[in-house]
Amino acid sequence: MYHRDDEDEEFHEDRDYEDIFGDDRRVFADPGGRSALRAASKHNPRNLPCPTCGQPNRLTPADRARGYQCDACADRAEGNFGCCSYGEY
Repeated sequence: MYHRDDEDEEFHEDRDYEDIFGDDRRVFADPGGRSALRAASKHNPRNLPCPTCGQPNRLTPADRARGYQCDACADRAEGNFGCCSYGEY
């Protein structure tokens, strides 16, 4: 959590997060985490299978366009066996 010294100005976490990092990390399913997968939304639903393991509903169209695989498969490919748990999105 980021602290603001100026108590007269209302704190907006999303705006401050964006200002600090210079980009909008809300596009990610796990902002600040290890996953590169994009956040699911009405226009970018998580409704596609992983091309590696075939598990349904693992990727969004934005993930597929970038050639991504699900987090579990990415972890295995990077040698991260069982060290991280992403859960369901």
